[in-house]
Amino acid sequence: MQPVQPVYDLSTCIASLQACARYKSLQKGKQIHANMVTNGFLCSPLSITSLINMYSKCNQMDDTVSTFYYRFHDPNVFAYNAVIAGFTANGLARNAFEFYNRMRLTCVMPDKFTFPCVIRACCSIREVMKIHSLVIKLGLELDVYVGSALVNTYLKFLLVKEAQKVFEELPSRDIVLWNAMVNGFAQIGRFDEALVVFRTMSEEGVMPSRFTVTGVLSIFAMMGDFDHGRAIHAIALKMGYDSHFEVANALIDMYGKCKFTEDALDIFEMMVEKDIYSWNSIIAVHEQCGYHDETLRLFYRMLGAGILPDLVTITIVVPACSHLSALMHGREIHGYMIKNGVGKGDVNKEDVNDVLMTNAIMDMYAKCGSMRNAYMVFDKMKNKDIASWNIMITGYGMHGNANETLDMFSRMCETQIEVDEVTLVGVLSACSHAGLVSEGRELLRQMRSKYGVIPTIEHYTCVVDMLGRAGHVVEAFELVQNMPIQANAVVWRALLAACRLHRNSDIAKVAAQKLMEIAPWHSGNYVLTCNIFVDTGQYEEVSEVRHTMRQHNVQKAPGCSWTELKDGVHAFINGDRSHPKANFIYAQLDSLTAQLHEHGYVLQL
Repeated sequence: MQPVQPVYDLSTCIASLQACARYKSLQKGKQIHANMVTNGFLCSPLSITSLINMYSKCNQMDDTVSTFYYRFHDPNVFAYNAVIAGFTANGLARNAFEFYNRMRLTCVMPDKFTFPCVIRACCSIREVMKIHSLVIKLGLELDVYVGSALVNTYLKFLLVKEAQKVFEELPSRDIVLWNAMVNGFAQIGRFDEALVVFRTMSEEGVMPSRFTVTGVLSIFAMMGDFDHGRAIHAIALKMGYDSHFEVANALIDMYGKCKFTEDALDIFEMMVEKDIYSWNSIIAVHEQCGYHDETLRLFYRMLGAGILPDLVTITIVVPACSHLSALMHGREIHGYMIKNGVGKGDVNKEDVNDVLMTNAIMDMYAKCGSMRNAYMVFDKMKNKDIASWNIMITGYGMHGNANETLDMFSRMCETQIEVDEVTLVGVLSACSHAGLVSEGRELLRQMRSKYGVIPTIEHYTCVVDMLGRAGHVVEAFELVQNMPIQANAVVWRALLAACRLHRNSDIAKVAAQKLMEIAPWHSGNYVLTCNIFVDTGQYEEVSEVRHTMRQHNVQKAPGCSWTELKDGVHAFINGDRSHPKANFIYAQLDSLTAQLHEHGYVLQL
């Protein structure tokens, strides 16, 4: 027997659609839509508006628009408002404004619920001014929601005087309007003005809402102001706002940006329920602070909790795989994306998001050494931006595939995409690793005239490294002395490394002296200098360098490496024996060392 489908009345369907919109339950919403078609409920304007709202809240704007144009539906202001609000909420401002223009052409009169979304969708000052004039003409300029949208949008376009004028002319200033001022200033980076408004609001006895708290927390997060951020945390606790998703997420972000990851994690762990934004916030905090292994651990914990990652999650987690060279984890995440269609949402947003996401995946493969997979991803891309080409060029260069780098660079030039500084750093790096000295010299010479790129310190560093590796140490030294940019520590270190490779102690002394002046705290400078003097038998100089190192209290940081196995990523510090299988690992290392000695290899310590 076939299961009997439940029969709903119109009011139940509408209530259910509202719940689907609230919880983004697209599948359930589609089932209700089908039921409404079967039972002939789509003749009601309210049912059409409810469906439009559900689809837009579920980020399905194609379905939203097709529902709006349902053949038995005569569009009214409520339906137009729902579509315009949907486009605005989904970041499609231009589509929202076009729909508003269509609304005016059909002689449907906008109301006070139309304008807040339309004003926020304005893409130019002229559009805002035009809408503001119509608002005044219709007598809606004193509506607090319309006023709040005007304040926020004027600030977005840096029209501070206009925003303040709207704010001051409104007779009733509720918390929504104050929030528009605070958050508007915060969004354009004028944090001091935002805090002045916040203090004025408090002085006038206006109680902050949880959205005020999130706005002010975002300011202190951007400023890295831990003390004031913690004070706002105390206010949130006092007012009972800390249990709300948006406040807890803002607290996680604030503590994370202030580098207090443990406090951020405490907030996260105290949350009774965690939404996708909570998980994204705590994962982002650890990734921003360089805790890449913890980033992956939290990601897999998120999956275990049944939370499906979105595009934001993926773009946070994939770089962690890149930093750890965790290829297996990267492949798993890529496979998950393909299987679940992450980033393949609304067609209007697909292009931008798809390029960003694909670039992140491609960069992961390149940094993990899998250029074959990186190229497969690159080759399938419909829209390649300059970052896509740069990732491939830099990836090939990083792994010593100079011919592929030059071929990719040639193809990029043929597509008439303008190269930038990053592109040429990648090509010069490839020339350095492959010993293509003449090609590298020619590229540096043509950078300004042919490609319109002014050589930076990064380009000169690549050329110095290239000349040094190829044995042209004197030419590299002359370039360092004559280049139009003052050499930094990285340039001198590249020259010093070349001196060690080719045993040029005279130039090494000059480079070492410059490094001691520029970066006396960097242990690598001393170690490299000592190695050069040891190689050339100048043991008195070795003693002097070590004495200088002790005077500056410089200690060599222990080396660290990561190895990816099926059970996860293992970290090893030089001399560390804390790993549970340390005895077995060191036994294997001793065996390999013995075999190397048998073949005549002498370890360089």
